[in-house]
Amino acid sequence: MLGCLEEHDLIETMINKNDRFTPLASRELAVHRAVYKRTPASAIVHAHPAYAVALSFSEQEIIPCDVEGSLLLAKVPVIAFGKTSKPGECAEEIAEALTTHKIVLVRGHGSFAAGQILEEAYQYTTALEESCRLLYLLKALRIKVR
Repeated sequence: MLGCLEEHDLIETMINKNDRFTPLASRELAVHRAVYKRTPASAIVHAHPAYAVALSFSEQEIIPCDVEGSLLLAKVPVIAFGKTSKPGECAEEIAEALTTHKIVLVRGHGSFAAGQILEEAYQYTTALEESCRLLYLLKALRIKVR
């Protein structure tokens, strides 16, 4: 669980080739490798935030309406909008989006945040989920925010 990660939960493996730790890595290893190769990121957090994933089915991008979200994230693109993707399938598209955004969502799957340290990427992940939770509640109340 994202909020309970400890150092022993992290897997370090090679970027350009497999090593003895590769089998322990995420099924999203192709995405992680693509992001490290195309961006200046030193840390990536991949998560499955419920409200963000829910909104990824109806939104092509997430534009936070709360102060923290709008200052920190501005807008978050939804990759593979209108289709279903498998783990690792959108690696290049995710990496490209992370060259200009701090975090992206993959429709129906989850988020990928890039930062210089894990805490930074985690901050983007939690800010996205809080913004999406608020957007979801406002939609449920039928309150337009744009």
